[in-house]
Amino acid sequence: MKLSDLLIYDKITIQGHDNPDADALASAYGLYLFFKDKGKEVRLVYGGRNRIQKSNLLLMLDLFKIPAEYINDLNTHFEGLLITADCQEGESNVTKFGYDELAIIDHHQPAPTCLANPGMAEIHSDLGSCSTLVWDLLNDEGYDVNANVRLATALYYGLMTDTGNFVEMKHPMDRDMLDYLIIDKSAVTRMVNSNISLDELEIAGVALIKYIYNAAHRYAIVHSKPCDPNILGLIADFLLQVDAIDICVVFNDTPDGYKFSTRSCIKEVNAGELIASLAEGIGNGGGHKDKAGGFISKEKLEEQHEGADIDAYIGGAMNNYFLTHEVIYAKDYDIDVSKYKRYVKKPIVVGVVDPEEFWEKGTKITVRSLEGDMNTVIDGETYIMIGVVGEVYPIKKARLDKSYEYVDVPYECDVQYSPTIINRESGEVKELKPYIKACRSKETTYILARELDKTVKIFTTWDDQNYMLGKVHDYVAAREEDIKDIYVIVNDIFHKTYEEVK
Repeated sequence: MKLSDLLIYDKITIQGHDNPDADALASAYGLYLFFKDKGKEVRLVYGGRNRIQKSNLLLMLDLFKIPAEYINDLNTHFEGLLITADCQEGESNVTKFGYDELAIIDHHQPAPTCLANPGMAEIHSDLGSCSTLVWDLLNDEGYDVNANVRLATALYYGLMTDTGNFVEMKHPMDRDMLDYLIIDKSAVTRMVNSNISLDELEIAGVALIKYIYNAAHRYAIVHSKPCDPNILGLIADFLLQVDAIDICVVFNDTPDGYKFSTRSCIKEVNAGELIASLAEGIGNGGGHKDKAGGFISKEKLEEQHEGADIDAYIGGAMNNYFLTHEVIYAKDYDIDVSKYKRYVKKPIVVGVVDPEEFWEKGTKITVRSLEGDMNTVIDGETYIMIGVVGEVYPIKKARLDKSYEYVDVPYECDVQYSPTIINRESGEVKELKPYIKACRSKETTYILARELDKTVKIFTTWDDQNYMLGKVHDYVAAREEDIKDIYVIVNDIFHKTYEEVK
């Protein structure tokens, strides 16, 4: 769905969820300005039991002149089109109003009502904020967000608050928007410094008293009263300053689930991977190695763990996490060769790009893909390789020349997000796809590998600070000529890349 598809309506109402947060206000504001500029009769509304009361949100409304109307009449009927922004009809935190036609723009998991009758909907649950989605929709229409500093700053603040100060950003489009926006930094500072009320200070204090501690694995769990997501981060940051705590999980209740914030100060536990593990199948999560956040759906928790309350689930999931994750330090690990099979690499086609086709040596660049950002410097020796499922990784020219040969066939890979290369000095962004050249392995490569029956974390010989995560049915592999070179190959990549030697 494109925003221009909705221009057939003369009257458009944009509704945020009840008790809207910064992301709901920012995304609704972006839609409001777009349709207003197109000459439409537009309103921005929200419902619920109370008007907006948080000081940072009141300041946001005032600074950016966001015309948010509070509607408490359940018999209200909106003529024309109703757009729910950052929410979906049928959710417990969305007041049911009347309307002629409905459209949905959201970044949460599709609600059952939406799945049953999708209609006009643009839902991207992999994005960190609805502000990112609205920014992308506006870009598609050629609408210059940076022409309005209020809008640019509002979208920035929406992403900032919904991702725990950008810690939980998990999609490259979130980072694209962050790089693009030109904002009023003083306005952001004012809102950040108006973020905590006395009531929230009390919530944080009470939560810290009621912690649960596991001495064996040095982690703490805290179930807080309902509060702004930023308070969860505040509590988590404080917990990690305790000398006996290496990892913490802090969460609270929301109308449709539980919001989480995690922290880790040890290399054996990546906070982003931990929260993704806790939320697997029942929510979503992600972030950085030391800070992350996520969400668990009440409905999905009940479906998959019938009768389990959230405290029991988190306690059990944390214990299970440590019991089922094996840590391997490659340089000190002796593999049992009898448990491994021999495989040979298939003559598959992969892609390669010479970054000097973009900018000169010495230029600091970032390669952005779904796996994250890869920072490097153009040195004439490091090329960018794109694998069979669009994964991006560096390769030295000497290794490329020895192991691969260019072939006159197209490199084809269907990926959700086309990798880009960013000049960190100028900010210029270019897509990699037009520059990719196809190549094929020209040497026979043998490995020893076994399918995993439990999760492993491998600290490789080339990186002893960050682990490679291997899940059940992925493969742990070692080069035949150097069995200390142990690493993980994801299941689908493994089967596309290797075949067993009989």
